[in-house]
Amino acid sequence: MAKRSWGFRPRRPPSTRNRKPWRAPLSLALLVNASAIGYRLSEGWDWGDCYWMVMITLSTLGFSDGDTQTLSAGGRLVTTLLILGGLVVVQISIQGVLGLSESGYFRRLRERRFRRWLFTMHNHVILCGYGRIGREIAEQLTRENVPLLVVEMDVERREAAEERGLAVLMADATLDETLVEAGIHRCRALVAALPNNASNLYVVLSARGMAPNCRLIARSDSEEAERKLRLAGADQVVSPYVSGGRAMAATALRPLAVTFMDLLVGSDCEVEEFLLSSEPADLGSLNGASLAELQLGARSGALVLAIVPPTSSDGGEPRLYRGTRSNPAGPTLIANPGGDTRLAPGQMLVVMGSQQQLETFTDLLGPAIKSVDVMAN
Repeated sequence: MAKRSWGFRPRRPPSTRNRKPWRAPLSLALLVNASAIGYRLSEGWDWGDCYWMVMITLSTLGFSDGDTQTLSAGGRLVTTLLILGGLVVVQISIQGVLGLSESGYFRRLRERRFRRWLFTMHNHVILCGYGRIGREIAEQLTRENVPLLVVEMDVERREAAEERGLAVLMADATLDETLVEAGIHRCRALVAALPNNASNLYVVLSARGMAPNCRLIARSDSEEAERKLRLAGADQVVSPYVSGGRAMAATALRPLAVTFMDLLVGSDCEVEEFLLSSEPADLGSLNGASLAELQLGARSGALVLAIVPPTSSDGGEPRLYRGTRSNPAGPTLIANPGGDTRLAPGQMLVVMGSQQQLETFTDLLGPAIKSVDVMAN
């Protein structure tokens, strides 16, 4: 026969699912009504006086009301039982609150409220990663009053972002469900600023697959990572080292231009890229028309800074940031185009103006526009 074990089994902690948060209010309701009925039977008071007596007894205010009648022996007994019952109800309530706190009920309640609020966010920027680069990005965006959602897994970085008053979703940005919850289908842009190139690549791949029209900006630490991120679908890849070097060189060579861009940040002016359709039929009367004939600047108030032709004859889209180390100049740029410059399919117009001026400029181009991207604001 097998030996029987008489060892003690460890007690399992009480399950939080068995806790009944409704016990405290139910016990309080039963106590109040039972005490009121007791005063009604023992003293013969009306219901208003009965419930008033219950309230001043449970609240420990005492019988300071001069209109309170003297209690009989039965009334004293009801009061005694009411005091004892009140202590029990208070204890049950404290245990219920502590049980809910231990089980994480209030934390889950805050999380559900926060996740419901996420569904109301539109035209916001999703920032994946709140490291040194992420902090600077968040500072610039909040200065422009752009709605921002930070996705971060590190607890310390999450607390740092919350101290700045930022909305933080503590989740893994590389997961599809996290991007959906963050509003990838409703955002204006996603910035992958994670410290790991592989993580940024994974985020870009997931985001591009779910939201083909979303603008994706990614951070890279090497030329190889930059190439892979562009192949994955990133609209722009920024290297902190390359950008910092270019900014320092530009400050040394063209300090006025750098100062102008710094002044542009924080103002109501924006610089946008208007990509024209590659189909001549979409341009209509704009195809082949000169800037002097169209009078786009005079009619909208916006300023056409430059025009970039298509990067290739196969319909490649022009982008000012498509330059590489082998071709740092990127596509040919027509700076400060004159009135004789004519519009053509596939061109990109770099335009500066206020938000209202840019909206008017958009209306003037109409169906000729294929896409509009913000360069700087």
